[in-house]
Amino acid sequence: MEITVGHTPDSDDAFMFYAMLTGKVTSPHFTVKHVVEDIETLNKRALNHELDVTAVSAHACAYIKDYTILRSGGSFGKGYGPIVIAKQGMSQDQLRSSKIAVPGKMTSAFLLLQLMIGKFDYIEMKFSDIPDAVLKGEVDAGLVIHETQITYEQNGLAKVMDAGEWWRNSTGGLPVPLGVNVMSSRFGPDMIKKFDAFFKDSIVYGMARVSDALDYAMQYSRGQPRDLIERFVRMYVNDVTIEMGTLGEHAVRSLFQIGIEKGFVREFDLRFA
Repeated sequence: MEITVGHTPDSDDAFMFYAMLTGKVTSPHFTVKHVVEDIETLNKRALNHELDVTAVSAHACAYIKDYTILRSGGSFGKGYGPIVIAKQGMSQDQLRSSKIAVPGKMTSAFLLLQLMIGKFDYIEMKFSDIPDAVLKGEVDAGLVIHETQITYEQNGLAKVMDAGEWWRNSTGGLPVPLGVNVMSSRFGPDMIKKFDAFFKDSIVYGMARVSDALDYAMQYSRGQPRDLIERFVRMYVNDVTIEMGTLGEHAVRSLFQIGIEKGFVREFDLRFA
């Protein structure tokens, strides 16, 4: 059975899919046609149920229908996560009254910042354009994800808020649920579990052969050096990525429960594989 699988043009996603997409790990049940789009585009495509399997922001699970959350392939930060950057330090009150560039309304980063400071003025833009927009003064601050979380200092920008630290302190140390993979529920529980196992095998294979998987992931390095990409991959491909377990599931459910309590997320049901 050929299925469409969407992932982002990011090194951590590529690392996870390396074995699957290069045939190092195969499945008797699936052949994969992969689609590469930025995360907010994948979120929007999931709204229209365009792909069989896709990476999405955890936040997007509040809005998409008829998808089941896979237990493998999630991006969870352990005490770190999206950050807010600016040209200089800003207080929370200053930030709340600023215009902030965000990488998309359905990203988990956007929901986390809302939970932290409440409603704020924002403009959506491609995540990779946010640091330049801050530098040029087009916005007062920027909410950054992916490797820009660890490259902002190269541009002389300052971290003014850390969603990972806030989440850890607010939840007693739960990992930050940022991205998950979902599969169309029309495949049924048995086939979804088979794909989940296939994906898990791909991740485990890559983690056992880090150098080879990094070679593959470097095609999505966006000009960054290998040592920085390895640092980023190791941040977001971890034991919770292999299998979210009860801890990861609790983290996802907690994100939405807090969002409901604060009025930023509506009531809905989550379905896990």
